[in-house]
Amino acid sequence: MHDVRVLLSTYGSRGDVEPLVGLAVRLREHGAEVRVCAPPDEDFAERLAGVGVSVVAVGPSARALTTSATRPSAANLPQRAAALIAGQFEVIPAAAEGCDVLVATGAMPAIAGARSVAEKLGIRYESAIFQQLTLPSPQRPPLAYPGRPFPPEVTDNRALWELDARSIDALFREALNTNRSSLGLPPVDGVRDYAFGDRPWLATDPVLDPWRETPDLDVVQTGAWVLPDERPLPADLVAFLDAGAPPVYVGFGSMAVSGGEDTARAAVEAVRAHGRRVLVGRGWADLGLVDDRDDCFAVGEANHQRLFERVAAVVHHGGAGTTTTAAGAGAPQVVVPQLADQPYWAGRVAELGIGVAHDGPVPTVASLSAALATALDPETGARAKAVAGAVRRDGAAVAAKLLLDSAG
Repeated sequence: MHDVRVLLSTYGSRGDVEPLVGLAVRLREHGAEVRVCAPPDEDFAERLAGVGVSVVAVGPSARALTTSATRPSAANLPQRAAALIAGQFEVIPAAAEGCDVLVATGAMPAIAGARSVAEKLGIRYESAIFQQLTLPSPQRPPLAYPGRPFPPEVTDNRALWELDARSIDALFREALNTNRSSLGLPPVDGVRDYAFGDRPWLATDPVLDPWRETPDLDVVQTGAWVLPDERPLPADLVAFLDAGAPPVYVGFGSMAVSGGEDTARAAVEAVRAHGRRVLVGRGWADLGLVDDRDDCFAVGEANHQRLFERVAAVVHHGGAGTTTTAAGAGAPQVVVPQLADQPYWAGRVAELGIGVAHDGPVPTVASLSAALATALDPETGARAKAVAGAVRRDGAAVAAKLLLDSAG
């Protein structure tokens, strides 16, 4: 029998691509052949090439979509989704040729498109998600889609999940079924349930993101797919770290930050008010230094696992990846959530006592300074270190073994 061939397919930001790096490496350690379909952004291709995995580009640049002036809305979401779905149907059939299994993650329309191709090719399919908020559960309400708020009078969670399914169908079903018919596939009724399948995988840490069993859905929680990052930090960054007490890191990853430069300025002032030095993560918002004082340093792409072990606190947007990395490094957090699942991660950080959830997406000097007072408190630091010890490191290995056992 040939080695198992796996296609990992995603469409989204860095947080949707990075976990696939971990899974790809663990799969290859077992002798599997791995390919990845991901957005055509240069940093994604470089990251995957760095671990020796070939990438097939799909769809438009995720960075361009994320940082564009036109925000997702009820008016433009169906067109964006239609383009994403069409991209999956164009690219995945050739990429998946000869593969035994396809794992799909990322944006809902992309997952539904990827599953359709797997169905057409007759290969095994798994869906994986990196936050539980899109999985139907009677324990909590769904997130509303842009421009499609839920009626305020509906408060029952099951009824809201029913509305969520209808919203997803209204936005994505027509485009999905048009593309399916071009492959000779029958139309799909419920896009959400089709995309996730019978046993979706939840690739999050059980301490940070505990899944509560529900009779409606059989979920497999593997742990987060994090690869130990051995890359050294750049020499000039190490020199800055070595030159004084641990700084506070401020960065918003692949987010176009509400408030932009003003947010960066407020963050720097708030950190300085606590007598701390500042590390500014440029990210997709391309944040920079606000003045030329030597207590500040701007950093681009760097090994966050190693870096977060050397900082006093991490101020960030609350993406699943950054939250998990900071928690694993034992760094206290201030989460300034911008959208989607980020308020959820902010709430989890606060509930665990490992940091603070900032109220709203635009911080001021005063609001950040107050949040930092809690984050920099020794008690928060001790709690962050204790939780770090409980964060699992083997999620990608667990998922790789599951995948290969069932493929074999």
